[in-house]
Amino acid sequence: MHTSPPDAHLPQLADLFHLLGDTTRLRIIVTCLQGPIAVGDLAAALALTPTLVSHHLRLLRAARLVKFERQGRHVLYSAADRHVSDMLQDMIEHIAEPHSDVE
Repeated sequence: MHTSPPDAHLPQLADLFHLLGDTTRLRIIVTCLQGPIAVGDLAAALALTPTLVSHHLRLLRAARLVKFERQGRHVLYSAADRHVSDMLQDMIEHIAEPHSDVE
């Protein structure tokens, strides 16, 4: 059973959903669900420039939706934690479910 978030958390929650409302950022974070990936590889996989990907990753990192780790000269990004990956996987499954317009 889930409880309602305190009113003080609602603006931050709204900001997170607003951040995820951008298709490019959503594509980036969904790609990061597959495991650690470098900026250049993200850019190539999504047909975006590395500069644009870096810009969006900064926003996603600030919101604690992605994390990074250094491996030599490379910086690899992945989903920040299980909460982020579970939420996105649940929503992907939700929209893939057959639905009826009958209430």
